[in-house]
Amino acid sequence: MSVNLSYSLSDRQLDRTETNSQRQLAITVSAGSEPSNVRLNLCLVLDRSGSMGGQPLEIVKKAAIKLLEQMSPQDRISVVAFDHKAKVVVENQPLDNPSAIAAKINSLRASGGTCIDDAIKLGLKEINQNKDNAVSQAFVLTDGENEHGDNQRCLEFARLATEYSITLHTLGFGDHWNQDVLEGIADAGGGTLAYIETPAEAVTEFTRLLHRVQAVGLTNAYLGLELSPNVRLAELKPVAQVAPDTIELNVEQVAASNINPELQKLRIRIGDLMTDLERVILVNLYVNHGQPDHVIPGSNSNAIKLLNAWIEYDNPALGQMGLESQPIAVEADLINDFQPQPDPQVKHSILALAKYRQTQIAEAKLNQGDREGASTMLQSAAKTALQMGDQKAATVLQAGATRLQGGTELSESERKQTRIVSKTVLQPPSSTTDKEDN
Repeated sequence: MSVNLSYSLSDRQLDRTETNSQRQLAITVSAGSEPSNVRLNLCLVLDRSGSMGGQPLEIVKKAAIKLLEQMSPQDRISVVAFDHKAKVVVENQPLDNPSAIAAKINSLRASGGTCIDDAIKLGLKEINQNKDNAVSQAFVLTDGENEHGDNQRCLEFARLATEYSITLHTLGFGDHWNQDVLEGIADAGGGTLAYIETPAEAVTEFTRLLHRVQAVGLTNAYLGLELSPNVRLAELKPVAQVAPDTIELNVEQVAASNINPELQKLRIRIGDLMTDLERVILVNLYVNHGQPDHVIPGSNSNAIKLLNAWIEYDNPALGQMGLESQPIAVEADLINDFQPQPDPQVKHSILALAKYRQTQIAEAKLNQGDREGASTMLQSAAKTALQMGDQKAATVLQAGATRLQGGTELSESERKQTRIVSKTVLQPPSSTTDKEDN
């Protein structure tokens, strides 16, 4: 299976009369559309604490069983249930007897408190038994705080999961789960955060996540960058994913090659690559283009090379690890009579990141008791969403700002809706960027 890799600059042209310029680079990545026939290795980690009693647990069991009907017989499933202790309900096994698996899920009863970290640990152990030549994923659902556990341990297990090519997704059920913890687990585990506001949404959210993981063709992907000597990253939060959801990404420095020791090499983990859903990575660059030796030899004298980009990945269908795509060269053009020509798609990516960061600042101010400052930042985020054409997000963010202005606290539901719309572009524009298959 191939990798689709392409890029766009916020403005490909650079003003020759200036020495330094700032540019945002949007890198778009997905797996090729060729059929892979890779099997899914899925673990459901389900909260059955006392607060899940009655309709919530019954709906979750129904949603879990519904997933079995949409999976392939070659797939594998395991189920871990937890209250203040974790227990394997369904051991890792193929889906050759779904009715027996459904019966075990239906046997779950609610009781006790909540310990998420032990449940994640047990889930990872189940997945790890049969993860060769498979896309390994875990769905972690809870409706409450990790009262009997350790939140830091949850994050450590999430990071550990990625080292074993396992992706963790989290689902918050109702209004009383800790959004910082579940978002942190999903971000660290390479997955996504889902919000089940009402029991009626459980089947929809489970199914949406299943379709996402069924589209995974390549796993454990890293974006590699080799910067030209005249290029550097911004010092503060230089790289973020902005689609399909927004996540601040960590940058790892890699030892330079002996052939080109002056070129800085970087590595950024981006996780699974889907066939039907692109990842867009936004990189904030500073370019010093005042030196003539930065012009690309043998090319148009206006062209300068900024960096090389490539993808490192695993192909689970073939059991191939440590593969690498062909690199693409990111170039810009020096122009004498410079006129800004901003790229509309990169502008959309910049706005998506701005919306997320503005909302983060608003939440921080609210936690500090600065209601006025929080309201102002939510209004800014709402305006940013409108600029993107994301009307739903704008409505949620503006409603939050208006409530704070009126002296009313945000409900737990409103806080969670705000977090979700800040991370997700609900109404993206159509794509116009050309792609290169590698």
